[in-house]
Amino acid sequence: MAIKRNTKVEANFTMASMTDIVFLLLLFFLVTSTLINPNALKLLLPKSTNQIPDKGQVSVSIKHYQQAGTFSYHINGSNNAVHFSEIEPRIQEILQDSDDPTISLYVDKSVPMEQVVQVMNIAKRNRYKIILATSPE
Repeated sequence: MAIKRNTKVEANFTMASMTDIVFLLLLFFLVTSTLINPNALKLLLPKSTNQIPDKGQVSVSIKHYQQAGTFSYHINGSNNAVHFSEIEPRIQEILQDSDDPTISLYVDKSVPMEQVVQVMNIAKRNRYKIILATSPE
């Protein structure tokens, strides 16, 4: 006895679910790629328990006077304060013949991050490496 099927098997494949998956993957990669900031400053941040062998050719110190709400900038440990607008030309003068220009940045704990970032921007503009110095524990 021959049994006949009333339903036919269709050999069609719908791409709707595949396009949804591709779209979701595309969104995922777009979101994760925006989390990576290519314009970030490259910093060598030493841990406070270890010392790095590389020392900067120039040191910039930022001292915060909390009562007056002012900051003083010192280059290479000098006792004479330098105005912020003079920092970049002095660093350029010191590092002009250097193969691997590096700046060590020494900052008081109470200095706002804005002041630190201004010095980091100087290093970024001139393509200098910068080391943020910490005190050992």
